[in-house]
This record gives sequence, C-alpha cells and structure tokens, in this order.
Amino acid sequence: MSAMSANKTKMLYKAAGGDTFTQLDGLMEVPEFGGAPEKIDVTTLSDGIKKYVNGIVDMGDLVFKFLYDNSSATSNYRVLRTMQENGETGEFKLTYPDGTGHEFKAQVSVKMDAAAVNGALTFSCTMNLQSEVTVTDPSEE
Repeated sequence: MSAMSANKTKMLYKAAGGDTFTQLDGLMEVPEFGGAPEKIDVTTLSDGIKKYVNGIVDMGDLVFKFLYDNSSATSNYRVLRTMQENGETGEFKLTYPDGTGHEFKAQVSVKMDAAAVNGALTFSCTMNLQSEVTVTDPSEE
C-alpha cells in the first residue's frame, strides 16, 4: 500500500440528454464520500440489551468547491448554475487518480463563496443525491 495524492481527482457531468461525461474544470475540494446507516431500534421488552438493525444511509451535504469560471456556456459555474435554475437532476462522476469512481444523480445548489483581498474567487456546489451511488473499482490491468 502506498500513499496517494488527491491531485488529478476529477468531477464529470453528463448534460441533459447527453451520452458522454464532460469534465467540470477547476475542482478544488471534494467532501467526505460515504456514510454509516442510521440505526433502527428493534429492542423488545424481553431483551436484556438494546438491539438495532441498519436503516438507510444519509450521506449528508455533499459540497464541492470549484475555482470560479463563468467565461462561456460550458464553464463550470454556468453549467452548474443552469442545472440549478432549470431544476435539472444531473448525472455526475467523481474519479480519483487510481481510477476509483463514484457515479450518481443529484440536484445542485450553487453559491459564490466569500471573496477576500488577494484571494481566488471560488464557488460551492451542494449536491443533493437523487440516486444510489455506484462505486467503480480501478482496473487491475
């Protein structure tokens, strides 16, 4: 096992009605990805200890941070903001440098981050899941 840098992690999207994924440039931060299932209490009055079964997983808020670009119709900010304004559910694929991927559908909410003197303009995109997350393992070729 060796350590790996997060550099070269990519976020891709599939345009409404599109067949192929296109990269969203400027990805700066990726949230924690995954979650523990909620516990469902199934303890009966005859039990001596609390008993639980797994419920559904709540992955929480998935907030991705991007370097701001609104220079064209295909720029990251405009693509995501348009999805939000149209109420579209987008298809996304997050890929890590080793080839591991997370593919999912989500509705997006975009907001400009705070601006500061001598700081880069960035925006955040919160993704609310609308599907299961499909995990792809890297190829062993």
